[in-house]
Amino acid sequence: MKAFLLGAALLLSSPLYAAQLLIDLGSGSHAWRTEELLKHPEARNITIKDDVSYKRDMQYRAVPMAALLQGLKAEDHLQAVALDGFAAELNAGPLLNRKGAQAWLAIEDPSKPWPTLAPDKPSAGPFYLVWSDPAAGHVSPEQWPFQVARIQRLAPVAERFPALAPDPKLAANDPINQGFALFQKNCLACHRLNGAGDSQFGPDLNIPYSPTEYFGSDFLKRYIRDPQSLRRWPQAKMPGFNNSVLPDEELVLLLGYLKHMAGRKQTP
Repeated sequence: MKAFLLGAALLLSSPLYAAQLLIDLGSGSHAWRTEELLKHPEARNITIKDDVSYKRDMQYRAVPMAALLQGLKAEDHLQAVALDGFAAELNAGPLLNRKGAQAWLAIEDPSKPWPTLAPDKPSAGPFYLVWSDPAAGHVSPEQWPFQVARIQRLAPVAERFPALAPDPKLAANDPINQGFALFQKNCLACHRLNGAGDSQFGPDLNIPYSPTEYFGSDFLKRYIRDPQSLRRWPQAKMPGFNNSVLPDEELVLLLGYLKHMAGRKQTP
């Protein structure tokens, strides 16, 4: 981890042309340089409508993620780690799609730098995972990691972090397990639960208390839909999850998982 953080710091201070993205699929790894990716045989210019990070239409030079993940199976699990430590958990299946909601790796061209994300902030580069037609796959904002430094194949979340898992007696298709899958997709990139997880951004969602224990149901739903409608402060980073990203029936399943885990607290 120290070596990775040192490498990230060096990358931040290095010229953009020297940026590298490490892709480790378990059977071997490859460090892709910016110039390699810009010249990739499948690289093309794309337009992303209403980009999640820039809040407007954006144009990128990008490579389909499927072209960079050859040999993976749909059931494989990946983690995309950003320079600041943000860690997005991603099922391989959607990343391998070439129709509908399609994932792309956008590459920042050093001769055409992207805009900054905010005043005194860097851009989303040098590498940014973006989606065309994201509504077709209910793609969460947490599945748009920017400033990506590493993409790696890992064991499933429940194997890496048993403290996150619901009661093992529940059937695989139980609504609680469906909510667990939604938690991994929408929440785990920023939050831990029972002290388990890789992220250091948001608060733990079970220790000392689950939000289901101190929020009324309607207010908790409102908070997830529009966080600053209930708590507003300049440094707030949690995005809202609208109905197109997290339909009402999925929100109910997610809250069901959180309520279930409130009864399964484990001290970190």
